[in-house]
Amino acid sequence: MDPVIIVGAGPVGLTLALALARQEVPCVVLDEGQGKDEPRPARTVVLHHDTIALTERLTGQPLAEAGFRWAGWRSMRRRQVMREVTFDTGPAPLHITQHVLTGALRAALADQPLVRIATDSRLDAVEQEPSGVTAHTRGPQGTWWRGSFLVGCDGPRSTVRKLQDIRFPGRTAVERHAVAALRTELPWTEEALLHRLPPWRSSGPSAGEITARPLPDGVWRLDWLLPPGKDLVTPELLVDRIRETLSGWGGGEAPSYELLDTGVHTVHHRLARRWRAGRVFLAGDSAHLLGALGTQGLDEGLRDADNLAWKLALAWHHGPHEALLDSYQTERRTTVAGRLRAADQVLPLLRGGGGLRSYVLGASRGHDSLLTDGHLGRGALGAPGAYADSPLAPPRLGGEVPVDTAPGALVTDVRVTAEDGTFVRLRDRLGRGALLVVLIAPGTGVWERKHWVSAGIMPRLAAAVTALPYRAELLVAEHYPGAAAHTVLLVRPDGHLVTALGGVRPADLYEAAETVLGGPEKAAARVGVS
Repeated sequence: MDPVIIVGAGPVGLTLALALARQEVPCVVLDEGQGKDEPRPARTVVLHHDTIALTERLTGQPLAEAGFRWAGWRSMRRRQVMREVTFDTGPAPLHITQHVLTGALRAALADQPLVRIATDSRLDAVEQEPSGVTAHTRGPQGTWWRGSFLVGCDGPRSTVRKLQDIRFPGRTAVERHAVAALRTELPWTEEALLHRLPPWRSSGPSAGEITARPLPDGVWRLDWLLPPGKDLVTPELLVDRIRETLSGWGGGEAPSYELLDTGVHTVHHRLARRWRAGRVFLAGDSAHLLGALGTQGLDEGLRDADNLAWKLALAWHHGPHEALLDSYQTERRTTVAGRLRAADQVLPLLRGGGGLRSYVLGASRGHDSLLTDGHLGRGALGAPGAYADSPLAPPRLGGEVPVDTAPGALVTDVRVTAEDGTFVRLRDRLGRGALLVVLIAPGTGVWERKHWVSAGIMPRLAAAVTALPYRAELLVAEHYPGAAAHTVLLVRPDGHLVTALGGVRPADLYEAAETVLGGPEKAAARVGVS
């Protein structure tokens, strides 16, 4: 079987390659560069709990050591603190420079024999056949590559998207930000700050907002929202902004600082009409652009990779299942479209300024909450998408019971006992090319596995798991939010809950598993396949 061809060696393409390799699928990554990423301290990303878990699981290293987990979040309007959030117990966002993230992904791929990265390889042609894909790259030596599938992770100007004649409609320059990375001391430490209408700025559309986000080694990334238009951001203007901002936060006296990097970040909102064309798929910035109001486009790109990887792996090992492969576009495009709609609805409220809105009681606090949701990965603007209306969602089952996680949403990361008796985190078992069946059995954590593995309902459940139409791993958890004893959870390889059943119900479990694999099209051929 030919490898999967991945076009683009950014974070999304590298993540997809690692995710496929972990499921024993060979890949070729076409990198038009030299295989290295230029260090740019001002080019950073914010990852949230699910994408942190994904990247750490794939790289095998704690990225928190390479980035910075915020201790808290503070929102201000003029001189007033509007909201403070601490991350003493909940998951904190991780702020990391993009070149450090891609470096960690490249390092993990260097030890992966199933992945080949071809540098100096710029795609210029794609041909499809029923049995596979052929891609041509130009470079020092023009090369033809043969693959089973091809995924375009090649950014906003995607060659893959253009070669497939896929439209990319949307809005240009929704927001613009001047960006600076500098080493300095601010009046607060380890907290990110959103400052709207700072008092040292004049009122009106140019008053803007400033975001300060910490990085390791005393480095901060500062973003200034620019007024609409295409005014040139000169070095002199940026230095003035830095001094003005540091003086304002320092009570009139600016601390010393070391300017490390600058840039202008322009946010576009676009969504590809199609994310699949036969054996060709789009992911990341080639499929969507978003990022206004603090949202992070890379989060969505990594979720694309996680969603697509297990479906391509199943198709690679057992033959294409059209309904399963089509579900990638249905699930991910619907989620991103909803995120874009939410941002488009909120933008006029937050950026319109003036008028009666600014005098409505509580309006400012409500606006601040919306912005906080975007920055912290919450709510309609930032929370991970749920696939409740997915074509892979099973119909209402007779044995279905409620838990605190809705069907289609990401499962809560609880401690589980694996089949070898070791204690692991539930999310550590994701992305291995298997469905997860989790039995909630209070008390099992204090007994050795040998004492309960053959007791109670375990033998019957183990037999039901063995009979499923695809390989599944049986795990046991002492508790799960909202779940009663003997609840059985069925979880997709990307961590989204399929269903929760009250006890061992082999027929319901089988039907749910068959549906989440795309229906009965080729289920018979998959029985017993590992």
